[in-house]
Amino acid sequence: MSPLDRCRWLLLTSFGLGCSPWAPGTVGTLGGVLLAVTLQWLLPGQVLWAWAGAAALLFAFGCAQSAFIARTWPKEDPGAVVLDEVVGYLVTVLVYALLAQAAVGATAHMVAFFAFRGFDVLKIQPARRLEDLPGAVGIMADDQMAGVYAGISVWLAMRLLGW
Repeated sequence: MSPLDRCRWLLLTSFGLGCSPWAPGTVGTLGGVLLAVTLQWLLPGQVLWAWAGAAALLFAFGCAQSAFIARTWPKEDPGAVVLDEVVGYLVTVLVYALLAQAAVGATAHMVAFFAFRGFDVLKIQPARRLEDLPGAVGIMADDQMAGVYAGISVWLAMRLLGW
């Protein structure tokens, strides 16, 4: 594998988290949590822009990797590719923070993690339809819709519970 392909592999698998033998999507989402918390810590006053920028950049990168994914993994949507979960988690906390107009604390991150995983598994429409888009776009797009659903749900849950 060339150095460029190794870098692609690292990003697509969230530095190998997607290679977990147990629930690679769930373990891979932890890469999104780590990225979100790191950006929140490094750029507290600009975290919304940082999350949005990182999500957009990683989404575009992931969508451009169709040929590499097809060449590297035999499946159409390989479980080891978890960059979509990383971006989906960023979308979740971004939507929550925009709706709540408040900082995302530890409790909100925990609720966001579980909400995102739930909506990612459920694939509520149009997420299931987005999954049918060709190539890496389909791999990436359904998780972004799950992130929107999860962000709204976290906001509602946190409001209803008074957290």
